[in-house]
Amino acid sequence: MIINPLVQVCIYALILSSLLSARLPELADQTYGYAIYLTAGILCWSLFSDVVTRCLTIFIENGNILKKMVFPKICLPLITTGTALVNNGLLLLAIIAVFAVLGHGVSPSILLLPVLTALTLALALGFGIVLGILNVFIRDIGQVIPLVLQIGFWFTPVVYVPSVLPDGLRAMLFLNPLYPLVSAYHEVLVFGRTPDLSALTGTALLAFGLMAAGMFMFRRAGAEMVDVL
Repeated sequence: MIINPLVQVCIYALILSSLLSARLPELADQTYGYAIYLTAGILCWSLFSDVVTRCLTIFIENGNILKKMVFPKICLPLITTGTALVNNGLLLLAIIAVFAVLGHGVSPSILLLPVLTALTLALALGFGIVLGILNVFIRDIGQVIPLVLQIGFWFTPVVYVPSVLPDGLRAMLFLNPLYPLVSAYHEVLVFGRTPDLSALTGTALLAFGLMAAGMFMFRRAGAEMVDVL
């Protein structure tokens, strides 16, 4: 669904626009500069959280299918990831339409967006597969992760500009693997600049490390998962 992210943008823009617009001098000439900044961050965060949330319960929800049918079980998170990607693509089209209405154009740097989207997907899928497998054996994980995602949302500069944070908290942002990704989305969609792709190295390594760990766990615990389900 693309309605929820757009509603979020409207609510946060109405509440926080007057407070945070001054922190975006590069968009000072645009009345809706903060709303534009907000939509770019929401695009990245919504894809990440959607994939993680879907993968978290994908094996439990399809327990009967896993027991009765023989097929590569790893296809389940890949299928649900495809659904999330389609939703995110529709959200991107809606955002570009909103940009056009607000008089904010896109630059050639938007051609880098597929790279950022792929990295966001890889990170989310890595987390999602690992958590989805663990959730089969430890059901409390399914209750905790939505709360962690809520905290993670506010620990990621989606609705605020990093410069509003005290120096100590701002330094902690670098512990968040989504921080460089969201910043890259802002560079591409908001400021029309080419992001520093080298800043994404740590996030990329974590993403592929998690995916490798998820595949290893799946191979080791696949049969036990079916028994537990």
